[in-house]
Amino acid sequence: MAARRRRIQQLLVRMAPYGIAALLLRGLELTQVLEGVNLLTYDLISEVRPAASGQDRPIVLIGISEGDITAYGWPIDDGLLCTAIDRLTADGATAIGLDLYRDKGVGPDQACLRQRIRRNPRLVSIFNVADAIGPIPGSPARQQGYNDLVLDVDGVVRRDLVHVGGQDESMVTLPMRLFEVSQGNAQLRQRLEALADRGSWLGADSGGYYSLDAAGYQQMLPFLQPGSFRTWSLQQLLAGQVPTAAIRHNVVLIGSTAPSLRDLFEVPHSRFRGGASQMLMPGVELHALRLAALQDMQWQPGQTQIWTASVQLTNAIVLSACLLGSLAAEQISPIRRGVLMVALLMLTWGGAAIGFLLQHVWLEMVEPLAALMIFGGTGLLRRGAIAQQQQRQVQRLLGQTTSPAVAQELWSQRDSLLSDGQFEGKLLPVTVVFADTASFTSVSERLAPASLLAWLNRGMGCCVPAITQHGGMVNKFTGDGFLGVFGAPLSGGSGRDARAAIAAALQLQQGMATLNETLTEEGQPAMRMRIGIHSGQVLAGSMGSSERLEYAVIGDTVNCASRLESLDKQHHDGAVRVLVSSATRHLLNEAASPEDHQWCQRLLWKAWGTLQVRGRQELLEIWELMGIAPAAAPANQESPRH
Repeated sequence: MAARRRRIQQLLVRMAPYGIAALLLRGLELTQVLEGVNLLTYDLISEVRPAASGQDRPIVLIGISEGDITAYGWPIDDGLLCTAIDRLTADGATAIGLDLYRDKGVGPDQACLRQRIRRNPRLVSIFNVADAIGPIPGSPARQQGYNDLVLDVDGVVRRDLVHVGGQDESMVTLPMRLFEVSQGNAQLRQRLEALADRGSWLGADSGGYYSLDAAGYQQMLPFLQPGSFRTWSLQQLLAGQVPTAAIRHNVVLIGSTAPSLRDLFEVPHSRFRGGASQMLMPGVELHALRLAALQDMQWQPGQTQIWTASVQLTNAIVLSACLLGSLAAEQISPIRRGVLMVALLMLTWGGAAIGFLLQHVWLEMVEPLAALMIFGGTGLLRRGAIAQQQQRQVQRLLGQTTSPAVAQELWSQRDSLLSDGQFEGKLLPVTVVFADTASFTSVSERLAPASLLAWLNRGMGCCVPAITQHGGMVNKFTGDGFLGVFGAPLSGGSGRDARAAIAAALQLQQGMATLNETLTEEGQPAMRMRIGIHSGQVLAGSMGSSERLEYAVIGDTVNCASRLESLDKQHHDGAVRVLVSSATRHLLNEAASPEDHQWCQRLLWKAWGTLQVRGRQELLEIWELMGIAPAAAPANQESPRH
């Protein structure tokens, strides 16, 4: 039960940073920062993506230009508009949309427009719902269309409100009304309202939008090349300069294009086209674009030209990004590779989302990128914090008693070695080196405490490098000696560990001889040391309490090495006496390369016979390591004990 509770606590601790990451991601959603970047990206792709021309569309614009205002004044007299409408009707226009407010008449002949709207079924009058501006008085319901445009939070026109179902007959958008008048029926509207599946239309969180007011049937407005519709001025029309063929079988919209009239709107292209003034699009051209989209839709009602991802797909993509970011950060080692993988995932998704958008498929791009960055960064920071904690734990448990190479190997395998900040207890095959300083008591009587400690540290300064440079670990200092281990917590193989221990002993013999020459010159006592080396299994792991914890090796192998070190202390020739058990010597040729085998053959030994270790039934054969013969000299010499 306690183990289960501990696992749950560990899981909660591990997941807590990701909970914070999820809150941060949610906070970014609420600030509309992500939506703003999404919309900016959408605008950029809309600008660079090739667009078709409106030149060949059955739509014509009669724009009220600055020249028309100069010639006729503003507002335009109703009589002039009636003349224009009559000419367009005579030339065969299939529908005429008057995108000018005429709820109040202008000029002496104000009755003419009211007569035309009742007598000419091809004429459509606009009204505005938001500003409560009515159509031409007396307009039939089937000849009215509202010209309200939907703007995004940044004031840009990107969407088209195609239709709102369940309304009065007069409540139809201007483009839809013009389309119906030109076709002579309302089949498209009826088919849209009959659709059970609204999945193709914009929802509250479609594409890159967040909490959008998506009432009615809305789609992303497919833009043609700005300014590409065939356009004539009112003066040209009234002067007879517009060919009849240009009007016949076309829908005609009459509206203002003069900048001074301020019937202009920001569109996606406005963000990236500079110059003397920002590129703005006249409302009459926007209605023409909306009408062109309806004409494209007539064969497949409800099939929008720009497909937007649903909230379900978006959530799935964001969740996948969260998982991929955290997995890349958690599973890929070392950490720098995790950083590169998270960056690669972000580049891949960004490129894919842009590629889809170029193909008129709008997927949420920024939030998955943010999810990859936030969750990936959270995982990397969590791993970095754990790595620092583990580094402190390794340093606390092993101190500075291993070589840099071994320390690096320990660090690379820390996840498999450490459990709850401790080395788990394991039976490991090792070679133990137990050392003690000879005649330490007599030397301590001759030196002051400070001098004695300095003298002893000079000896340890010779011993520790000999152990660590060969891949061993000085596990502990035993007053005037030390316990060295080869093969724990990492092993290069029993044979290799044994050879490393013998090589360390040889280096220690040479180093101690050199140190004693220096000590003699300084008038200080020479240092002599006894070493016992034995191979076998030990129980290795963290030992102690939360207040004090260290890496310990215990067992019969350590006891045998200690017995070898203390055996027959009176027989000690030279600076360092090294006694080696048969268990270690038999391992020297195990898995040895030809070079290692030749090296072993050069070792010089002196037989010491057998030893009965208390508590062991098996006798140990003992040899003293006398040194190593030069490469050209005969090797593997054994001499009897004197």
